Amino acid sequence: MTDRPIGATLATEPAVAGDPGRLLADEEIEAFVAGQLAAVPVDGRSVCVLVPDGTRTCPLPLILAAIHRSLHGRVTRFTVLVALGTHAAMDDTHLAAHLGPGLVQAAERCPDTEIIQHAWWDPSVVTQLGTIDAERVAELSEGQLRHDIPIRINRAVIEADLTLIVGPVFPHEVVGFSGGNKYLFPGVSGRELIDVSHWLGALITSARIIGTLGETPVRRLIEEAASMVPGDRLALCVVTASGKRLHAATFGDPRSAWRAAAEISARTHIRFLAAPVLRVLSILPEKYDDMWTGAKGFYKVEPIVADGGQVVIYAPHITEIAITHPAIAEIGYHCRDYFVNQWERFRSYHWGDLAHSTHLRGAGTYDPATGEHPRVTVTLATGIPEDVVRAANLDYLDPAEVDPNEWASDPDTLVVPDAGEVLYRLT
Repeated sequence: MTDRPIGATLATEPAVAGDPGRLLADEEIEAFVAGQLAAVPVDGRSVCVLVPDGTRTCPLPLILAAIHRSLHGRVTRFTVLVALGTHAAMDDTHLAAHLGPGLVQAAERCPDTEIIQHAWWDPSVVTQLGTIDAERVAELSEGQLRHDIPIRINRAVIEADLTLIVGPVFPHEVVGFSGGNKYLFPGVSGRELIDVSHWLGALITSARIIGTLGETPVRRLIEEAASMVPGDRLALCVVTASGKRLHAATFGDPRSAWRAAAEISARTHIRFLAAPVLRVLSILPEKYDDMWTGAKGFYKVEPIVADGGQVVIYAPHITEIAITHPAIAEIGYHCRDYFVNQWERFRSYHWGDLAHSTHLRGAGTYDPATGEHPRVTVTLATGIPEDVVRAANLDYLDPAEVDPNEWASDPDTLVVPDAGEVLYRLT
């Protein structure tokens, strides 16, 4: 192993390939990856490659194949760690399709290559790096939270000499824009920071934070936690277009590579409308297999819905509210103020569950005398049974009654196909 610092050979500004106005050819992506990694002194070192799960869109098999070709034979160990956050683990079939059969075959035949998924439900896979104390949390959160947060992370990260973060950047309901060090926290972290970061985003509200460039309070909390991670870190951030093509790729330290990609994402993943609409039909792709992940179909359109309007989430393939978070069915979906004004009743729940609840319910108010008053109506046209939907405090619509083509002819309705990644905003 060499003790030469990895950052010594890299420019302070991230390398960028592509731009919002075009699509990168596969050959350009492969050449960019190979060129950037050739300049990184990884010989004799171990590498942990952090990647998203199947709920994030990008040509991951192409990218991972290029990375593996560039590093295999140079590094002592090549570990791919899927950053699940608190999503369900992927089965073998989906994992192979997601990562690419070539990488799966390499892991089977090469003793120095392995693929693992972040088992967030198993305390033994994480180790504590330190604590962000209450005063620092208050500073980072602009006074909204004040308590100690233990910082724990998957052992595969700290056991590697270099962590290479790979994944797309999109407008995000909790942090502003996804990507970068978010793949560490909450991607492969302990539950404590997952809960706190998501609840902080909920306090700010999804509608205010989503698509915000720069370091939001949640992003600052993530960067603080990332500063505790030992070893070297680099990031290959990508900006995805439709059909899993790429507009751009950036490479460098995670902070600067993410920032450069977020600026491009803001120009490609945000659509502007001149006036609010009364109704949105969000058609979810099958990569979202429950409402925990599919709720992005609401987050990304909430800002354009008129007061008193409606968002209909259309996903006949979804049959469950939250595969890995059964408490959501008990808590139901409510606006932020519903929880804040009854905090003693709800504080013992996982705060990440409360945050998800508010994100899907959207803006609203709560008064102990008159109850909850959401700004918009949220209706599920899914395979989830009607009694379950209504018990969770959402409206129900039989998906068999929805004809997207007919709805598209209604001037008061916006139909959003392949919903969940493009953000809609008002000019």
